[in-house]
Amino acid sequence: MLVSSVLGLAASLVLSVDALTLAADPNAALSCNITETISCAKVGVTWQANLLGFPNAFIGLISEPVVITIAVAALAGVRFPRWFMNTAMVVYSVGLAFAYWLFFQAYFVIGAMCPWCLLITATTTTVFASLLRVNLSDNTFGLAPRLHAKVTYLLRIGVDIWATVLILAVLAALVISRYL
Repeated sequence: MLVSSVLGLAASLVLSVDALTLAADPNAALSCNITETISCAKVGVTWQANLLGFPNAFIGLISEPVVITIAVAALAGVRFPRWFMNTAMVVYSVGLAFAYWLFFQAYFVIGAMCPWCLLITATTTTVFASLLRVNLSDNTFGLAPRLHAKVTYLLRIGVDIWATVLILAVLAALVISRYL
């Protein structure tokens, strides 16, 4: 969770700088403009990149430090209350849905992929999986004891890790098959 959120923060920072560059010059040549279809600029000038009226990357500048703080505190042994972890799960679920919506907009509508945006999609996926694992392990959802025991077993054998790897592999295969 910590590593992914740090990578997400770095990508958000680069995307924020690029958004300001594109605001000043929509034809700017960004370092991540590799081809016509692997292009931060082509994605960055669309309405989807500024869905709330400002660059989406700014959301990452706000949210990733919060995730970093939670991860560091958890590594230091802080046990957050159940309501806090459930709220974090709901908020991050919205973030995951937003990241996947942006991915599918870039893939199907815009017709170009931004490498930094792809990193955000990947890190959002891994942070979500990490947070879900912690919440399932700690039973913050209040699962019945028998169900929690089954879920704990599935976590112990790594089903969640393999599911995350599979999701990332599918996303990578989609990008490779269409854009590379």
